[in-house]
Amino acid sequence: MEVRKVFSSATRSVSSASLRQRLSSFSSLTTTPLKPVANLHARIDFVPAKIPRKRRLQTLAVAIWSTTIVWCIAIFLILCSFPPLWPLLAAYMIWVRYLDKSPESGGRLSPWFRSMALWRYFADYYPASFLKTCDLPPDRPYVFGYHPHGEGAICTFATESIGFSAAFPGIVPHLLTLASNFRMPFYRDIILAMGICSVSKESCSRILKKGPGHAITIVVGGAAESLSAHPGTADLTLRKRLGFIKIAIRHGADLVPVFSFGENDIYQQMPNEKGTTLYTLQKKFQSVFGFTLPLFHGRGLLNYNLGLMPYRRRIVAVIGHPIHVVQCENPTLEEITHVQQQYIDELMWIWNTYKDDFARTRTRELSIIE
Repeated sequence: MEVRKVFSSATRSVSSASLRQRLSSFSSLTTTPLKPVANLHARIDFVPAKIPRKRRLQTLAVAIWSTTIVWCIAIFLILCSFPPLWPLLAAYMIWVRYLDKSPESGGRLSPWFRSMALWRYFADYYPASFLKTCDLPPDRPYVFGYHPHGEGAICTFATESIGFSAAFPGIVPHLLTLASNFRMPFYRDIILAMGICSVSKESCSRILKKGPGHAITIVVGGAAESLSAHPGTADLTLRKRLGFIKIAIRHGADLVPVFSFGENDIYQQMPNEKGTTLYTLQKKFQSVFGFTLPLFHGRGLLNYNLGLMPYRRRIVAVIGHPIHVVQCENPTLEEITHVQQQYIDELMWIWNTYKDDFARTRTRELSIIE
């Protein structure tokens, strides 16, 4: 049996009085209009239109260096799209892969390239500088240990932007990096001109064997230390790193600790404490590829709080006193750990002496976590 609803004309119609009453109730509601563009501007701190030309050039210099790998690979791929260039590119890659031994034998340091105005703008962006605690006579080789992992090493040891050679005449510095960086076309030639070499044992030995005045700089904490880089902290990966000390003893090279204040303040990194999923994934990536990818953010070209460029934070690399070592071809573990303790003591002296000058916003004290 079909049930039908019967509607009268009275139930289907709405009186004009009730309609006006309903409309008035809606109009009485106060709502905030959606303004997505205004909200975006509220969250992002954009750069003012009027900025001194010098600051523009500083930002440009950092942007160029930060994207060097990207545009070097892009140029190589573009050149590969022209068949007439294939023989030249093939010859270049054979030379890179099999013939050129510069990364393992001291690089191709170019004083002109290291002194370019680009690097001065790059250093002035932060600004970066170094503090000399004593003279380093050029009558012996040196092994500089740099802490923590960061951009200040480029300014201090891979360029003349802040005057390393003028402060330490007779010393030829070589910043060391992963051998994989020298497989990237064109990028490898840029860093070789900066005096950067491979961090392999063979490379270290060949440079130090060149004699007095030659120096290598090793970023001791490496990729593992970059995962601990958070603003206001100084967590170093050092306790298990004995290789650079052994190299110094074998070649009779003085060890010089360098602590760079402000390095961990130029980026914000996502929380990745031990035990978190992010930390586990980053360590797994490191074990497979030899380096890791911290998830960080900084500022942009046209804003101050969103992007992948570093913040403008002062970086001061304090170059400590040299630790003299007695040359020994096969040092014992006891001898190595003894020198390591001297090295750590000097590093702690640097921190305790200068932390109130250069680390006023620290959230905790220097800590050696590994």
